[in-house]
Amino acid sequence: MFDMSKMMEKVREVQEKMKAAQDNLVNITATGESGAGMVKAVVNGKKQIISLEIDQDLVKPEDKEMMQDLVIAAVNKALEEIEIKAKEELKKSTEGFLPNIPGLDFGNMM
Repeated sequence: MFDMSKMMEKVREVQEKMKAAQDNLVNITATGESGAGMVKAVVNGKKQIISLEIDQDLVKPEDKEMMQDLVIAAVNKALEEIEIKAKEELKKSTEGFLPNIPGLDFGNMM
């Protein structure tokens, strides 16, 4: 027999675990590099840039356009990698807790 109160309790538990997992995303990081390491960007799981390093050799007025392109490339690479890591972290946090229902993907809840 179906027990609605147990079902609601399970839903609340899932919500709490998802909130904790999402809050923890600030603690995971990914780094993207471009220009053979001349530009490095670090982002967290909340898709925030937390660090940006630019090699001294790039800080010349005539290199401004190239530097901008390298920064964009580094940040985009870091954001691509953190997307993968964040989904893995959320999946790990709910593994064994949620039933495996074909077609139901909780990975898009970020």
